[in-house]
Amino acid sequence: MLRLLCRSSAGSQTLVRWARRSQRGGGLLLHRALSCTSSRRCHGTGSGEVNGQPAENGSSNALYRDSVLLPKTEFPMKLTGQKLLDRELQIQQECGFADLYSWQRERKAKNKFCLHDGPPYANGDPHVGHALNKILKDIRNRFEMLRGRQVHYIPGWDCHGLPIELKALGDLGTSGLSPLQIRQKAREFAEGAIARQKAAFQRWGVMADWDQCYYTFDGTYEAAQLKVFQEMHSKGLIYQDYKPVFWSPSSGTALAEAELEYNPEHVSRAIYATFPLVTLPPKIASQKGEAHVVSVLVWTTQPWTIPANQAVCYMPNAQYSVVKRVDNSEKFLVATERTASIAALLGTDLQTVGTFTGSLLEGGICKHPTIPDKQVPLLPANHVTMVKGTGLVHTAPAHGMEDYSVASQFKLPVECMVDEDGKFNELAGAELQKLSVVTEGNDKVISMLKQCNALLKEEQCVHSYPYDWRTKQPVVIRPSKQWFINTETLKDKAKEALQKVRVLPESARSSLLTMLDRRTYWCISRQRSWGVPIPVFYHKESGEALINNTFPLYLYTLLSLLR
Repeated sequence: MLRLLCRSSAGSQTLVRWARRSQRGGGLLLHRALSCTSSRRCHGTGSGEVNGQPAENGSSNALYRDSVLLPKTEFPMKLTGQKLLDRELQIQQECGFADLYSWQRERKAKNKFCLHDGPPYANGDPHVGHALNKILKDIRNRFEMLRGRQVHYIPGWDCHGLPIELKALGDLGTSGLSPLQIRQKAREFAEGAIARQKAAFQRWGVMADWDQCYYTFDGTYEAAQLKVFQEMHSKGLIYQDYKPVFWSPSSGTALAEAELEYNPEHVSRAIYATFPLVTLPPKIASQKGEAHVVSVLVWTTQPWTIPANQAVCYMPNAQYSVVKRVDNSEKFLVATERTASIAALLGTDLQTVGTFTGSLLEGGICKHPTIPDKQVPLLPANHVTMVKGTGLVHTAPAHGMEDYSVASQFKLPVECMVDEDGKFNELAGAELQKLSVVTEGNDKVISMLKQCNALLKEEQCVHSYPYDWRTKQPVVIRPSKQWFINTETLKDKAKEALQKVRVLPESARSSLLTMLDRRTYWCISRQRSWGVPIPVFYHKESGEALINNTFPLYLYTLLSLLR
């Protein structure tokens, strides 16, 4: 700034005023700059003149150089390419970056700080997400070290799971490979990814015990997992059951909720379908004649589940009405508060014939719309809502979590009509067999509803739908015989433990508590080759699981000998 001021007459006058104001306090730098300005004004403005005569080369530059005090350094002005990398490595080596963790572990400290590392997947090269994770943790560890605490930080890697198996096999898939070959390829891939990621983390200067990292495919780690399995099984916390789970046809395996991502722009063919009443509840039977033409109206975004329907559910405390179309006298049973929206949808007025409490629907039986001679009951359920639809919910226990709960309570059959590839199986009938339920199978069911005059209305529905977060393809809910953890039993203890945890931000605590209330079981088994096995043998003929309190540990010993 001073140099710029020196180059203008206005700047010279400004410096003169500043110099006069600063005479009492000295002002050496301004004095020199003022001298420089005066010299230029007296000796000429040309870069090569002194007293109007040509000056020696650099004389005016020398005046500037002598009048401005700048710091001096031996650092080069700029480093690029390999020189920059070499210089950073030199700094790391000379400053003992690699020895910092061991040094602080050896010093005496009254307090300790342990950071538990949530491990990254060993399924690829290091990226900006790794950098954000590791550098933020490193900042916290170094802060605690500066506070005088002894830091304990052992990094690790999650070496199992579908992401690693998919990347290790690539386009080959599992075709022609035995489980042992798949495991070998997956392990080699994971080891390569670990080596690259670990080298990057060390290169970033992350302070950690890099000589004692943990890996989930280590024998000792797997043995600890099997020991926990044995302890939980002995307490009745782990069980095998046939119940609905999130199933990924694109991956061919069951998924936990943590492995899902919800697509908010998924488009479904939502339908309004009729279930004619064949056995009338008392309140409807008492209506003035023509009661036999009443149909229960249901709404669903998954028409492909209609063939697996076993009941229609209602809310016991809600109000329901029998309404009649003024254009053709059809009668429907719907929730009272949904009447106006349904009339707008149909484009006709609906005349209310009678209104009553949902509990009076008990005992009603409907005709299944696509399966001749099949009848399904009207049943109470608390999961029925009035936000969308008709207030009456089509219930397929094989393809819904809440539906399965209703089936368990009322002893309904759970028939799975969908295979592991996401296609209808032989139980769905010849018309549907081998059709994908999310595409042509769904279209076929809608066509069947039209043929039997059970389709009242169809609409496009944009809503949030679960996808496999690895393959980015839709998942379905289908029953499968899997191993589960009984989280309902652990819920109270988990809530009690959560109250002792400091949650940041505090508002997140309520969502954690809600999650604990909502999840009554957790599926822990997968249909893959790369992972810690469920330590169970099965009877060859009956399929019964063979397991006791010590069996998991014996199995691990056998597995470790085979490796």
